Amino acid sequence: MAVYRRAGTVGRSTWRRNVNGTLISLRKDCESVNRADARCQAVTDVAAELSSALFTSLRRTDQRLKARQYLDGLLHASGRKSMRNIAARVGTPAAEQSMHHFISDSTWDWTPIRRKLACGLEECCPSTVWVVRSLFIPKTGRHSVGVEQHVGPGAGQTMSGQSAYGVWMTGASVSAPVNWRLCLPPSWARDPVRRRRAAIPADVVEERAEECATAVALDTARRWGLTPRPILLDTELHDLGSVFRRVRSANVPLISRVGDTARLEVADPAMPGFGGGRLPAQRILASVRGLRRTAVWADPAAGGVSRTSLVAAVRVQPPGTVSSPQVAGGPGALLLVGEWSDPGRPPVRMWLTDMTEAAPEALLALSKFGRRAARDLVDKGNRVGLYDFEGRSFPGWHRHMTLASVAYASLRGDCLGARGGPSPAGPV
Repeated sequence: MAVYRRAGTVGRSTWRRNVNGTLISLRKDCESVNRADARCQAVTDVAAELSSALFTSLRRTDQRLKARQYLDGLLHASGRKSMRNIAARVGTPAAEQSMHHFISDSTWDWTPIRRKLACGLEECCPSTVWVVRSLFIPKTGRHSVGVEQHVGPGAGQTMSGQSAYGVWMTGASVSAPVNWRLCLPPSWARDPVRRRRAAIPADVVEERAEECATAVALDTARRWGLTPRPILLDTELHDLGSVFRRVRSANVPLISRVGDTARLEVADPAMPGFGGGRLPAQRILASVRGLRRTAVWADPAAGGVSRTSLVAAVRVQPPGTVSSPQVAGGPGALLLVGEWSDPGRPPVRMWLTDMTEAAPEALLALSKFGRRAARDLVDKGNRVGLYDFEGRSFPGWHRHMTLASVAYASLRGDCLGARGGPSPAGPV
């Protein structure tokens, strides 16, 4: 913290010297404070507007008031967005107990609020794709609903926590989560005592990651009456065959990230590897390096900055299908898309899609909207408490995540509020 000694006047500006003797402009300090106050007020204004529009499904006046108070706490409470810190914003002795009841023990339905949030975003901000991402929420205790040992993201270590999938409505000017699904492991789904204590509905069953991600994606894309748009699975799933079969039966376009261990079968007789059975996806793409083209794409995670990659695509059979002769463009064929940042190395990313008539350059550009959702999750996830719910009930988790999503959409950077400029987005 800067310690100021004395004030003086230089020209029209007021200055002070800090302990190092450096002249500090108070005018600049005031301008910085004013900008911060303006941003805070903009967030508050957007949150108030969203509250009026989204909380109409809450029938009682006291419920709508508590929803607004909880949203205010998610946006402005100091430290973790715990029930105690959120209630401290209200300032009454009974606020914490009242908030806990509203989130964990009440009966209000979170789905209408999520749907209205998505509808509101669609009306004001053109979006391109549904981005589906995994969310791992670390937990130290054993009693929060769905807690199990998982391999932590990027760490390769076993960690205790909750596993969920979220759907981000994403475009050049918007990125906000609008729907969530908590993956229930067998240790919870098959335990009647745990189910009763966590108030888990009877129709909620154990799910594999593929089932969970697909279900939340289709629930959002098909049941909410919104403009059709592709689904981008920006998460590595092992059984892509079942994912594509289910999504294609719903008639929704899909593009999914492919892991390094994926094995596919070339479906185009004009391409190397045709008739060679299942081959590693990287090997298939290595065989068509001569077909790579330069693709210029606008980075949605960095304010539309132009970037360049190499891209190539090969038609393949859907994973898990019985091997059979196919011709290019045959029924059921998918497109394997590879992206290179270094022409002398393996592809940095691989994607599989049923949009086989689209140009590889267009598919590459579409895949980049996952970067926007990823960047915004880093920037906003902790700020609005996505990882901070301390309750133990299944309905409580969903209500907290719903209001955290509203807070997320209220923050600067989405088109509902003030628009932000480019920011670092990590490796391309």
